[in-house]
Amino acid sequence: MNISRRGLLAMSGATAALIASAKLQAAEKAAAATGLKEAYKDDFLIGAALSASIIKKQDPKLVALITKEFNSITPENCQKWGEIRNEDGSWKWEDSDAIINFGSKHNMHMVGHTLGWHSQIPESVFKNKDGSYISKEALAKKQQEHITTLVDRYKGKIAAWDVVNEAMGDDNKMRTSHWYNIMGDDFLVNAFNLAHETDPKAHLMYNDYNNEQEGKRNATIEMLKRLQKRNAPIHGLGMQAHVGLASDMKNFEDSIIAYSELGLRIHLTELDIDVLPSVWNLPVAEISTRFEYKPERDPYIKGLPKEIDEQLAKAYETLFKILIKHKDKVDRVTFWGVSDDASWLNGFPIPGRTNYPLLFDRNQQPKSAYFRLLDLKK
Repeated sequence: MNISRRGLLAMSGATAALIASAKLQAAEKAAAATGLKEAYKDDFLIGAALSASIIKKQDPKLVALITKEFNSITPENCQKWGEIRNEDGSWKWEDSDAIINFGSKHNMHMVGHTLGWHSQIPESVFKNKDGSYISKEALAKKQQEHITTLVDRYKGKIAAWDVVNEAMGDDNKMRTSHWYNIMGDDFLVNAFNLAHETDPKAHLMYNDYNNEQEGKRNATIEMLKRLQKRNAPIHGLGMQAHVGLASDMKNFEDSIIAYSELGLRIHLTELDIDVLPSVWNLPVAEISTRFEYKPERDPYIKGLPKEIDEQLAKAYETLFKILIKHKDKVDRVTFWGVSDDASWLNGFPIPGRTNYPLLFDRNQQPKSAYFRLLDLKK
């Protein structure tokens, strides 16, 4: 067999390429075997929001993924007033209990979500039979019954609660919700006091979106200072972190420092990164927001282009570098979902789109962003 020098060099180059590829695949497999919760065990908890349907299906592959990657869980919807209460005020415990039982079985840190929110709650809670709004005293009584019943049921199981959710509006003023219109700041102060009195060991948080941005951050700090002056037992600050590819991650560093100066522990509570083109002033996470579906607003129905996948990985890497830098102030990072197929961003704010905001794809396989976050801990 007569092989030229050029042929030998070509074979040598091909062999080197195969070896390099094999090494890369082996490294990725080894990294994947570690899992996020293990990689970040000395930094902060790694969490995921779980839907009741995930718990009901108990898909072995997905359960294995959840228990390997995450050590904290948050119920996505089933503890919100409109989901856990019937119209007559009676309770629906099945879905909530199932998620708490899942977390207990797998020895996971659990977050309750949420005790006070303007959305996903019937209008009837705030109104008399004649359609007029109920008194402050009547609403405070309903609030007390709701919070004490819910917190007491999971006392000793749920470690932390999103006590009040999204009380600051997008105009950087207090949201004019029914809660606030009727009760004012007492809505927030009462909520934290009731939760603390019911479970003194629970970690209590205020949670909101866009509160890493300067204007809303400053308004939120002023609100928190008012509540602290009234001795409201607020222990943590939740930044939902619904962001986009173009978001300035430096905002998170500034906010971590600013909120920590109030004596609060920091949580990223609902992290996802929207990869779809924005034709409006987003990101915003006000759940009532809706826009019309147009094909140009849904460009990746056949899959995520490599360059966008790389941008997503880079965005997650940039954010996590900040979080690692300030790990002494950060308790937890929770993703709002496990994999792209089940993300709320497929339907918000435009129903029917195909989004890719999480670390695992529509087949629950790790994306480039996942390996990038593991690489940070090598």
